[in-house]
Amino acid sequence: MNFNNAIDRMGATILLVEDDPRDTELTLLALAEFKLANRVTTVSNGLDAMDYLLCRGAFHARVSGNPLVVLLDNKIPKMTGLEVLKLMKADERLRRIPVVALTSSRQAPDLVAFYKLGVNACVVKPVDFSEFMKAIQQVGIFWLALNIPPPGPATTACKVGNRQSEIPSTLSSV
Repeated sequence: MNFNNAIDRMGATILLVEDDPRDTELTLLALAEFKLANRVTTVSNGLDAMDYLLCRGAFHARVSGNPLVVLLDNKIPKMTGLEVLKLMKADERLRRIPVVALTSSRQAPDLVAFYKLGVNACVVKPVDFSEFMKAIQQVGIFWLALNIPPPGPATTACKVGNRQSEIPSTLSSV
């Protein structure tokens, strides 16, 4: 199966929200093996994740369009992964974006909290290097090449022409 052709046709992008530089580097390395790393935008905290998704702040001029998947660490500064997920699922323009929680916890309360908020998948980050690489590659291939997004026009939080999006009142205090 030629994953790269399918991904190129879709113009796929990944938003990686990870504060640990080592995990970011390993994730990009794992995705690079399938030529997916050049399609990754990385941010290191929850506030930057929301700014990216809503085309505001440092990301106000980014090319519009939502990522095909968000890889979201939970323990990130400024806003936890759970808080980011809650805001995404509350926003009509963002709720259809698949979110994969990357967590170091196998504890039921953490996993239940993610699923209650509508996460699409939870992946416990393996400690072993080769297992980590394999897990990230499988996530990337599934969400970018195998998964079929919902039909219909994709909504975006960015205005046409790369103008900054309006921030809904429910998110303006973030």
